[in-house]
Amino acid sequence: MKNFIIRTITAVFFVAAIVTCFLNPRAMVFLFALVTGMTIWEFTGLVNEHQPSTTVNRMISTVAGVYFFLAMAGYNSGLTPATVFIPYLVSIIYLMIAELYLKQENPINDWAYTMFSQMYIALPFSLLNVLAFRSTGIDIQYTYLVPLSVFVFLWINDTGAYICGSLLGKHKLFPRISPGKSWEGSIGGGLLVMAVAVLVWYLTEKYDVNDIQLNALEWAGLGLVIVIFGTWGDLTESLFKRTLGIKDSGHILPGHGGMLDRFDSSLMAIPAAVVYLYTLTLF
Repeated sequence: MKNFIIRTITAVFFVAAIVTCFLNPRAMVFLFALVTGMTIWEFTGLVNEHQPSTTVNRMISTVAGVYFFLAMAGYNSGLTPATVFIPYLVSIIYLMIAELYLKQENPINDWAYTMFSQMYIALPFSLLNVLAFRSTGIDIQYTYLVPLSVFVFLWINDTGAYICGSLLGKHKLFPRISPGKSWEGSIGGGLLVMAVAVLVWYLTEKYDVNDIQLNALEWAGLGLVIVIFGTWGDLTESLFKRTLGIKDSGHILPGHGGMLDRFDSSLMAIPAAVVYLYTLTLF
């Protein structure tokens, strides 16, 4: 009972922080720059502790990832030119070259996990800025609708999948990596998200806030994309934890584990949403 109360309180504060931060562009940039840094710091710490013969430079990897997020925010909001990415590229080159001189036991693993921290964590979070700052051809406007929808759809999918899985789950979705997930739960969660996505379309049209101009079918498609790739994101983190032999990525969120545990689904759902929305503009 005590653990349930702790989980509930943490969840309420977590959801409130995410939702309210998207209402203001500065708050969004600040919070997710912090999230990016904390997640990379957690990831690199887990690798250094649990992966034999591997040493990742936590400080430089974390600072580089946060800088990349802020550079993407500056560039996509129109505040900075493309040259803002040069320091980030220099830091990546340094991390590659440094291994030639450090004489580490397994430099290939060091390279792999260092670059993975950027590709797996820094890049997806940075792409939130692509969803949030949109060019109208005249100027650049901030929109909270799509980035917030990504997280709302993921939360709804988790809830729907848990309920449907508990009531109807018989066929394992991916028993090798996550034996708790079922096909019934995943399908139920996906259908619920698509229904909510259509509701979002209806409400945004009714109140004239559908600033990305998606129709009902396109909103449902966005929901489906987020569900599919969010599930793969969850499985990816589960595979990472199994590889390291750990249950939770951390304990920073009482009752919910670490940063990776809370944002695992979004690390694939965000890039997938970007690809989906840009694909729609091609047709």
